[in-house]
Order: sequence, then structure tokens, then C-alpha cells
Amino acid sequence: MQIAQLDTAGAGTAGAVTGAARRWLRIEGLAALAAGVALYLAYGGQLIWLVPLVLAVDISMAGYLRGPGAGSLVYNLAHNQALGLLVLGLGLATGTVAATLGGAVLVAHVGMDRLVGYGLKYPTDFRDTHLGRIGR
Repeated sequence: MQIAQLDTAGAGTAGAVTGAARRWLRIEGLAALAAGVALYLAYGGQLIWLVPLVLAVDISMAGYLRGPGAGSLVYNLAHNQALGLLVLGLGLATGTVAATLGGAVLVAHVGMDRLVGYGLKYPTDFRDTHLGRIGR
């Protein structure tokens, strides 16, 4: 696995995944997006609400109003597969359709983010992610 190093100007992100491993993570993101959408539709989610709900997860970026430390914490809580799978699992285990749909949306959103190269945030800056620095 190739690792990008942080230079003195901060242009890279230490520990960022590159090369073939990054491509595999994007493929994994595509699979999670497809699975989340399929589950959402299979459990009766309406297609017209899918895009707004998937994008609503990004409301967690509001944490950045309190600074990069708080922002990365709130963002990462909403943007990891553990939360989506937990909500999805609870929904399936209890037969709660709303929780199942919510978990499916979270899984789909995180998959979408990984597919396009957005990762979990470091507390240094919004653009510093575990998949590398985003933006210009």
C-alpha cells in the first residue's frame, strides 16, 4: 500500500491511502452505495425521498461552525459505516422500518462519499481526510 506523506506546507495528509488500495476503497464505496439504495427501496423507501435523505446526512458539517475539532468529530460520527450498520441492524432486528430505512440511507451516503474520494476528517482542517487532502 502506498502512503502519502505530510509535507512542511501541509499539502498532503499523513497516512492517506493511495494507489490500488484507494481504488479498492472506492469500489467498496460503490458496493455500499448500491447496497444502501437497494435496501432503502426493498423496505419501501420512496424514490422521490432518496436523494434528499442521502444528502441530509451532510447536515453534520454544521459541526464545523464550532471549529475543525468539533466539526471533524460530528462529521465523523455521521460519516462512518459503523453508525449506518448499527442503525440498519437495529431496524432489522426490531422490525422498525424507519430505522431500517435510516440505516440504509446512512450506508448509502458513506458509500457515496468513499466512492468520490471523501474520507473521515482529521481535526486539522475540513479538507484533511484519511483518503487524502480534498480540494485544490
